Amino acid sequence: MVNEGSLTPGDILIENQRIEKIAAEITPEYGDTVLDANGKYLFPGMIDDQVHFREPGQPHKANMRSESIAAVAGGITSVMDMPNNNPPITTLNALEEKFKLAQGRMAANYSFYLGATNDNLTELQSLDPTSACGIKVFMGSSTGNMLVDRPETLDAIFKTAPTLIATHCEDSPTILENEAKFREKYGEDVPIRCHADIRSAEACYKSSSMAVELAKTHGAKLHVLHITTEKELELFTKGAVENKQISLEVCAHHLFFDQEDYDTKGTLIKCNPAIKTTADRAALIKAVQTDVIDIIATDHAPHTLEEKSNTYFKAPSGLPLMQHAFQSILEHFHRGLFSLERIAEKTSHAVAKRYNITDRGYLREGYFADLVLVDLDKPDVVTSDKALYKCGWSPFEGYTFKSSIVATLVNGEIVYENGEIKPLLNGQKLVFDR
Repeated sequence: MVNEGSLTPGDILIENQRIEKIAAEITPEYGDTVLDANGKYLFPGMIDDQVHFREPGQPHKANMRSESIAAVAGGITSVMDMPNNNPPITTLNALEEKFKLAQGRMAANYSFYLGATNDNLTELQSLDPTSACGIKVFMGSSTGNMLVDRPETLDAIFKTAPTLIATHCEDSPTILENEAKFREKYGEDVPIRCHADIRSAEACYKSSSMAVELAKTHGAKLHVLHITTEKELELFTKGAVENKQISLEVCAHHLFFDQEDYDTKGTLIKCNPAIKTTADRAALIKAVQTDVIDIIATDHAPHTLEEKSNTYFKAPSGLPLMQHAFQSILEHFHRGLFSLERIAEKTSHAVAKRYNITDRGYLREGYFADLVLVDLDKPDVVTSDKALYKCGWSPFEGYTFKSSIVATLVNGEIVYENGEIKPLLNGQKLVFDR
């Protein structure tokens, strides 16, 4: 059992959705279902604080059912979905309708963000902190009307938000200026590896430094999403997440890929903020090791292969990641970079602490049995025919991970085992102790 800073051999008894007992040895009783985990490693299920399931609005890309199934196949047992849907989730009524849409259709547990705009401050201020995972502020790239770029609006949001603010930090004027320079040089056919220079470190730093300053000024709870640059790391402090006013997330693909991979992966790894340099990637890994970065997530954002197979400006940004993200994080264990205990902390414990999630994120008696069982010695080759995303492809295709997901349990039920998805959509709405 990989839990709370230790590796402990033992047994777990599950009853009525929860962990009933943890002990060195538990004798099964007649009628018990026994999952043989001998030689395997049991983690609390990954809690992903940043996903895009594309529902409502883009059913050709993804939906709640398809993507949550891919999530549990990858060991992710709880997700927090972003508000840039169509229509966007920027009112309390839209948020409630999205929760209704999810009932009975999610294989993983779930919560949703309320999105900020330049004009919905009253809605944000009226949010019940226990009803959603947080408020999402796009201080940079977004769709529809969700780019929040008025200084007075940002100031008011950080001053009055009733709960955690999660930010996407990129400075749009800087990006537009860079786009113009590269268009002048290359026309519409900009090489994909220039994406890291267009959505540059300077664009990221300008926006993230503003978010940090606003949070410090107003005492807001700030969580900066998908950090990508070494330069930005100087804005944040190391330490335990429960002691931080301002916390920090990195995504699995920014730890795995770097700018050199554009030459082979092309637009398949185009995402916002961009995958940056080898030096940036190394700095992000170090920041996880030193507790500057608190959480590892996915920013799962699927598009069809047809959409991605376009020239630079026409190809949309985003990658399908959930099915293989946890395996990609385990690769850093095999490379001697992350301990198993640190992986459990960054993918589960810290998320539960930062978001104040009730009774999840740990292997503890009385907690919900959201679990992932891993074989660290069973290689797994990624192929498109095994992709469970609706879009049907993976940026990891052709890669052989050293670890495999053996089984995933959500609320005490086996929802995935040895490559087989069980016909269970028993995900529950996350509850927050705020």
